[in-house]
Amino acid sequence: MASGGKVVVVTGASGGVGRAVARRFAERGDRVALLARGEKGLAAAADDVRAVGGVPLVLPVDVADAEAVDAAAARTEEELGPIDVWINDAFTSVFAPVTEIGAAEFRRVTEVCYLGYVHGTKAALDRMLPRDRGAIVQVGSALAYRGIPLQAAYSAAKHAIQGFHEALRCELLHDGSGVATTMVQLPAVNTPQFDWVRSRLPRRAQPVPPIYQPEVAATAVVHAADHPRRREYWVGGSTVLTLLGDRVAPGLLDRYLARTGYDAQQTGERRRRDRPSNLWEPVDGADGRDHGAHGRFDADAARTSPQLWASRHRGALTAGAAAAAAAGAAVLARRR
Repeated sequence: MASGGKVVVVTGASGGVGRAVARRFAERGDRVALLARGEKGLAAAADDVRAVGGVPLVLPVDVADAEAVDAAAARTEEELGPIDVWINDAFTSVFAPVTEIGAAEFRRVTEVCYLGYVHGTKAALDRMLPRDRGAIVQVGSALAYRGIPLQAAYSAAKHAIQGFHEALRCELLHDGSGVATTMVQLPAVNTPQFDWVRSRLPRRAQPVPPIYQPEVAATAVVHAADHPRRREYWVGGSTVLTLLGDRVAPGLLDRYLARTGYDAQQTGERRRRDRPSNLWEPVDGADGRDHGAHGRFDADAARTSPQLWASRHRGALTAGAAAAAAAGAAVLARRR
């Protein structure tokens, strides 16, 4: 059994935010169990963890399989020790209007993006509750509060995670448990997902600005794991606006997104018909390649977030969030 640092489990660790999160924990000397489907991405993530002083454990798993997730948790404890932190971040999606997403596709996104979180959380609770200690972090999204066009399946899954998180948090508080859960609500992040999720859009998919680097998200997730008693953390101005915008101007975001949401999520380039899709199989599998943490939007992505600072410092949060929401609402009102 390995020794030194905390034992951390990260789902979706082969790429994007999960990859950056694993590296950030490893920089502290933690032991990191890496859960994902893609072999190439997992191997590269393990190299990242070793390179910065952490201890990796590669566990190929599809989080939609509850038994497999529980088995991965058991192996983590056998090889690394008792789990201190569990990060749920596994992801897949379909970019398309509701009328162009099949029932099986809706089910698959739900199984990974929502039920995968449930499976991970229950595997963690089964081990943490008897010890009366541990932290569970749900990596959420602005879409947990505000659905957007062309991302119905993903928006619905994030809404479901939010409800699950709130219910679980209340139960843990009722029991006076030493186990805590928190949620990190992310804005648009520069990850490879925009080139590997299933897409039926006519043009190449892109995140809705403002865009942040995955390391910003990773900093928030690690901080949340260290301070899991907070209900949630916000990262990025768009997240704050999403949370408060409809309260400032009810219904305004619906009309605004109806007009702008399609173009805002696509570049001017035509979508390649032969682009990969990770809905059913990983694009970084045995026949694929490692895609890393970053996507193709490095030139446009911010490396810092004032809103994250405000979220981590309670005194500044209320004023900062209110100011951001008011400013955002004013901008949207001018564009009506």
